[in-house]
Amino acid sequence: MAFFVYILRTSSNTLYIGQTNNLEKRLKEHRNKNGKSAKYIRSFPSFELVYSEDYATRKEAMQREYQLKQWKKFKKEALIRGDFK
Repeated sequence: MAFFVYILRTSSNTLYIGQTNNLEKRLKEHRNKNGKSAKYIRSFPSFELVYSEDYATRKEAMQREYQLKQWKKFKKEALIRGDFK
């Protein structure tokens, strides 16, 4: 089973980072703005998936998610553009 770390860009140009084992299902939950959707994402009319990485274990995905959340926005934008790893 694969695990994913993903970045969403909201309609207000903010970035949201999450992790899941089913990216397609998770995006659908965010779009439906149901109880499983992240509360932060529910406050925006739209978003788009701008980046994702896959990992073999949930532990690796969670560690990467934590790492990315510590980064400043300019560094996240560089990652999205492909200028940084």
